[in-house]
Amino acid sequence: MNRGFEFFVAVRYLTAKRKQAMISIITAISVLGVAGGVASLIIALAINTGFRNTLQRNLLGATGHVTVLEKEVSEGIGNWRELAPRFQKLPGVISVSPALFDTVIFSGARPTAGVLKGILPPDQAPLPTVLMKLKEGAVSDWKPAEDGRMPVILGSRLAQTLGVKTGGTMKVVTTQITAFGQRLDDFPFRVVGIFESGFYDVDNAWAFTSLDSLQRVLSLPDVVSAIEIQLADVFQAGAIARQAEQLAGPKLAATDWREQNKPLLTALEGEKAATMVVIGLILGMAALNILSSLIMMTMEKHRDIALLLSMGARSDQIRAIFVLQGILIGVAGVVLGVVGGYLVCWLGNRFRLIQLNEAIYSLSYVPFEPKALDAALICAGALLVSFVATIYPARSASRIAPAESLRYE
Repeated sequence: MNRGFEFFVAVRYLTAKRKQAMISIITAISVLGVAGGVASLIIALAINTGFRNTLQRNLLGATGHVTVLEKEVSEGIGNWRELAPRFQKLPGVISVSPALFDTVIFSGARPTAGVLKGILPPDQAPLPTVLMKLKEGAVSDWKPAEDGRMPVILGSRLAQTLGVKTGGTMKVVTTQITAFGQRLDDFPFRVVGIFESGFYDVDNAWAFTSLDSLQRVLSLPDVVSAIEIQLADVFQAGAIARQAEQLAGPKLAATDWREQNKPLLTALEGEKAATMVVIGLILGMAALNILSSLIMMTMEKHRDIALLLSMGARSDQIRAIFVLQGILIGVAGVVLGVVGGYLVCWLGNRFRLIQLNEAIYSLSYVPFEPKALDAALICAGALLVSFVATIYPARSASRIAPAESLRYE
């Protein structure tokens, strides 16, 4: 149905000079209210998505999407060479890598405890994502040096704490239980590289070495602590974990990355819901402003509406005029809000405007990652709120009786 007449009148009513300046002020506030609500929701959800995606990328860069572990801690997984090919045949599996890890003392300028993880050399298994692009050095030689020093790649924060650089030497101290009590052993390592994941906890406390080197340090046979599975689709991890557990046998269990980080992910989801509710109140206030503006406009244009009705305009046309006014206010606010929201997100990422304490938040700055789907849903919600706010004043305007309104004119 052609609404050219109604649209023309609606635009004229919104742009014409008014006897009551308050109506124009309320209309402007309505537009700014919608814009503020839309922009705030886009920014808030972009921050939530940014935190979630950044933490997900950083965490999965150092660990597997699915991890097979022992149900009860013992001497390790001894049949990992038999299990790895079975897991590789599961649908959607990219790679399967054994891993051995333990908490050790890294000896340097400031000795500190951390996690030393042993992995297969790059010619035998794919490297973890965090080691594919090193900050310093290169994964070129995982074999021990001629002087017996074993290779190690340190997190950037850990290397800074220890005061070592690529090519330098450090020691790893372990505790061995003997018949005479505890014994401290130290082993020399050669720093072949330094990685930076962007995740503080990993960069500050993790180091990687070859699997056979760590087995030697821990005085273990050919066993591993876990078998890590990388997937093409990380969101299929739950289903693949169940299949892997069936193949693994009764002594092993499989867990996926979402289960391992459930507290953190649950907190982010709760924050997202609370943010939408709180900021959604801004759109509610904007809807009230639209309602007030249209009611006052109906009162101001009482005579004009009566003239239109007496000249042949139908009630549904009058109703459409006021509905279109509310929608035009909503559209103007949505456009301003989307532009403003995306501009703030771009500036926030480009210049890292909001800095964070890495030791507390694990990230050095607030990441903004706006999603087109979120923006589309926010815009649709804002337009729906704007439309609902027009229902009462539009009905009131369409019920004006021309004869009564013009009797004393």
